[in-house]
Amino acid sequence: MTGRILTYDHEAYDLPVLLEWKLIYTGSVPCDEFSVTCLYSAEMAEVLHRAVSFLAMDGTTLLLRGMVDEYVIRQSEAGRTVTITGRGFAARLLDNESRAMTYQAATLEEILRNHVTPYGISCARTACVRASSVYTVPSGTSQWKALEKFCQTYGGFTPGFLRDGSLVAAAESGGKRFSVDDNTNLLSLTKRENHYGVLSEVLVVDKTRNVSYAVKNQDFLSRGGQCRRVLYTPGQSTWGAMRYTGEYQIAQSREDEVVLTACLPGTVAISPGDRVALNVNACGLTGEYRVSETEHSSSQAGETTTMTMKEIG
Repeated sequence: MTGRILTYDHEAYDLPVLLEWKLIYTGSVPCDEFSVTCLYSAEMAEVLHRAVSFLAMDGTTLLLRGMVDEYVIRQSEAGRTVTITGRGFAARLLDNESRAMTYQAATLEEILRNHVTPYGISCARTACVRASSVYTVPSGTSQWKALEKFCQTYGGFTPGFLRDGSLVAAAESGGKRFSVDDNTNLLSLTKRENHYGVLSEVLVVDKTRNVSYAVKNQDFLSRGGQCRRVLYTPGQSTWGAMRYTGEYQIAQSREDEVVLTACLPGTVAISPGDRVALNVNACGLTGEYRVSETEHSSSQAGETTTMTMKEIG
């Protein structure tokens, strides 16, 4: 892999041979991330000061386009090095706050025009989505949250980013399928099950009409879980909207209940959204999982691919 720096005044600088590198793909939020380390020389000082963007390349193939957040120059007995770190283009929307806005029958096109394109982000694919009710962006909301909430509420999908930094604001089909079993060359495999924060019930209250709707997480309740939340919605909420709000909150709370992490040698073409059929009998771990994050890294120990998997809801 090679690295290239782009400055705010549109200059390009190819970094020396990378000693270590790490690329983390999520496709959404938390952002994609990168970290690269190379030898440092004095003429790089001004380039790093003006650095804005970073390109990770494999020959002519773009692996990741991101924003430079930080660089650290180090001098030690091992020599002089610089480490550059940053995030994918989702950071542009996370780092910028929206003004309070209220939309009447908003379209996704209108949301993109107000909350996305002003930050230099292009759209690779978009869906045709129109709000069926008043859509409000409260004060203090990030541009990302304004977009994400609209897509989830009225389109039923979560927007994401491609590796070139372009936005996909449309429902995506399932990714590739992989199998991991007792014969797979695994460097490590871990499972974490955490019940903290999982909701057993959400009570959605419409204060204007003084009505409420309870949505229960029966699976968690049957296992002795007790964690209720009360949400208040704007007036004149429909039963369907209230039910959706409760089900969405429960689904979000279960997102990180079960997390598996597998590390494989070399660079494996696994991406967020791919599906994994797990059948490691030696650990008693089986089931279908969705890849939520992949990390490709290279160091003196060699190249590895680490994938984080979550249960398919």
